[in-house]
Amino acid sequence: MERLLYRRLALWKESSNRKPLILNGARQVGKTWLLKEFAENEYDNFIYVNCDENEDARRIFEKDYDVSRIIRDLSAIAEVKAVPSRTLIMLDEIQEIPKAISALKYFCEDKREYHVAAAGSLLGLKVHSGTGFPVGKVDMLNLHPLSFMEFLRAMGKTEMSDLISARSWEEMNSLSGVLTDALRQYYFVGGMPEAVKEYSQSNDIFKVREIQKSILNGYEFDFSKHIPSDLLPKVQMVWNSIPSQLAKENKKFIYSAVKKGSRAKDFENAIRWLVDAGLIHLVSRIRKIEKPLKFFEDFGCFKIFVNDLGLLGVMSGANVKDLLVSDEAFKMYKGSLTEQFVFQQHLSASQDKPIFYYSNEDSTSEIDFVFQFDDIYSAEVKAEINLRSKSLSVALKSNPELQAIRFSMAGYKEQDRLVNVPLYLAEEYIRMLDGRGM
Repeated sequence: MERLLYRRLALWKESSNRKPLILNGARQVGKTWLLKEFAENEYDNFIYVNCDENEDARRIFEKDYDVSRIIRDLSAIAEVKAVPSRTLIMLDEIQEIPKAISALKYFCEDKREYHVAAAGSLLGLKVHSGTGFPVGKVDMLNLHPLSFMEFLRAMGKTEMSDLISARSWEEMNSLSGVLTDALRQYYFVGGMPEAVKEYSQSNDIFKVREIQKSILNGYEFDFSKHIPSDLLPKVQMVWNSIPSQLAKENKKFIYSAVKKGSRAKDFENAIRWLVDAGLIHLVSRIRKIEKPLKFFEDFGCFKIFVNDLGLLGVMSGANVKDLLVSDEAFKMYKGSLTEQFVFQQHLSASQDKPIFYYSNEDSTSEIDFVFQFDDIYSAEVKAEINLRSKSLSVALKSNPELQAIRFSMAGYKEQDRLVNVPLYLAEEYIRMLDGRGM
């Protein structure tokens, strides 16, 4: 399974300013697999230590921060000799041993010639009070579920992915049928590696659904394991409300939709927990479409998206037939699955750069997404062929420098400052705007 982040790992390995690496991401997005694949291909050998319920590892890190001793002891329990620059030291589930996180600082300061990569799922959570995070002493990368382009390659559709990467946008209109069919499959399967692997090998939609449900059950187990008892019900309420929040015409998160009469102070800690766990992402409102967008961010208004499109389909109770057979998937729940799709492709293509949405003060005008690279781009997401957008037209008239994109089911077409981009080209088109290649 080819992951785009592999290339950034290769750049990390060759960097003259390399620090210990933390690969962060939600559970089940493939962090362990990716690091092992990288180690097997790029190093002579590797030391793998899982910190979850590993008392030997805990004793190694809780004794002191003597890095020479730590390396010696890790080599002993893994029965692998650590050689500078030729051995990758892998610390999996590092969040389970807080002092292992702190030890990364000393690897950076005293033994940078040793290559250390840690994987963690809940690193943003303050479940271990008093633990010092090695700010400035580590490199950070985030791994997300497979993007649409990664999905195509995992499904053996390498030529299709290569054609998209060639960026001959108008020529792709002739392939809209096969690309739309692949897009329907991605809406159903999503990007969780285990689900993608099962679908690529067996095409068994029922096994895929069982895997997705199992992943969601695992998240629920994490809730009960890591969340304080007084916060647990609130996290569950926020999590369970997300499908209905996204199914509204106005997808702004409403606290009273979680519990009648509730306010921000009642659920802000629950939302923060889910963000820190990598299970949700907040897209904040901006009050003004002007550089720099961050200056106009309204932290009190936001949309919530989950970490994976396929999981959102399960959470929403989406019918398998609607997802795989018809175009209903693109329209259902007020286009919520399609907005989720575009959000995820931006996350992958831009390498986690900020994305916002715009609405005026009385919410009579709204633009689905606004993001900034060299220029500012406003993006409307249209789940149907009907492409009229009053909000986008008003924004273009009032801001002569604004570039506009309409992601829809229609073919690629340039219309002055507005470009219609088919949904299946969204990821690569955003990557082009950001000046990147795959």
